[in-house]
Amino acid sequence: MAKVPSAVVAAGGLVGGYGVARWTKKRQLGGAVLAVAGAAAARQWRERAGGPAAGALAATYVVAFAGSHPLAKKVGAWPAVLGVAGVVGLASWAVADRRG
Repeated sequence: MAKVPSAVVAAGGLVGGYGVARWTKKRQLGGAVLAVAGAAAARQWRERAGGPAAGALAATYVVAFAGSHPLAKKVGAWPAVLGVAGVVGLASWAVADRRG
């Protein structure tokens, strides 16, 4: 069975975490989705690109999550989440998935 690319896992974690939090009105549940996807992506990043790259991508994931909040005040919630998910997905593909 083929692995899901880490770019999809990471971007999906950001989008899915926000979607779950919004639709269930339970921020903690959305945070759990975000954390589980982030951990799964980080494992893949470490396996595919090594520890330093995994650390940099994990930092990008966290900064993207945090940055989506002020960005949402300017462009709206969904555009902000989709934008940062795209950035994280692209970075993940470029660093870890492109080689495979």
